[in-house]
Amino acid sequence: MNETPQNGTPQEAAASAPAKARGRRPAPKEAAEAGRIWTGERVRVGEGHPAPPETPSAPPAAVIPAGEAKPVAAEGEARWYVVHAYSGHEEKVRNNLMKRVDSMDMHDRIFEVLVPTEDVIEIKDGQRRHVAKRTYPGYILVNMVMSDESWYVVRNTPGVTSFVGSGNKPVPLQEKEIKSIQKQIKAEAPKVRVEYQVGENVRVIDGPFSDFHGKVDEINADKGKLKVLVNMFGRETPVELDLLQVERLK
Repeated sequence: MNETPQNGTPQEAAASAPAKARGRRPAPKEAAEAGRIWTGERVRVGEGHPAPPETPSAPPAAVIPAGEAKPVAAEGEARWYVVHAYSGHEEKVRNNLMKRVDSMDMHDRIFEVLVPTEDVIEIKDGQRRHVAKRTYPGYILVNMVMSDESWYVVRNTPGVTSFVGSGNKPVPLQEKEIKSIQKQIKAEAPKVRVEYQVGENVRVIDGPFSDFHGKVDEINADKGKLKVLVNMFGRETPVELDLLQVERLK
């Protein structure tokens, strides 16, 4: 005896088979439920077809209130640059530049303005005087991060004529150069400024050889001494004298 299949008769199985298997095009609703779209079929989003997923947008940038913003250090490396200024007005130019740095809020790019000087003992009219001698007359040094803005601030300062460099490009000092300058500035013992030259005729104005004439033979600026060849007994005799003990013959 033939047993009837548990799934029903062949006619019932054919009736329950998918429409595509029977060669019939399914209705839009059936296609949507099956997750299929037929070629050439017109569909509308929302009629059984899920809308395409939205592309996630980037998170909004954090906004810092103006009152809470903190100054950001300038990019780049701070270097020392040489600036040409009116000779004799170096200190005035320095003060003008520092005022511009304050008024234009450029402290994050321009850090220090220096007029190199050294303490010198100057002998004039028989008197010793301590004076600050400019090491490089007509120049000032600026420690800064070079940028269009910082260049503009320095270059347009009253009394500044140009940057020292190659063509129109400012060239920073090398590390060994700035160290040498700083060493001169920090020197504790003042140098004696000697205005005499070897071979120059002088007159002794103080000491046992007063009123003797002689010729400068050697100069020791560190000690403030001169070796003078004084004419005694018909021959030149070397005598060491202090700078205050001689004067230039007029």
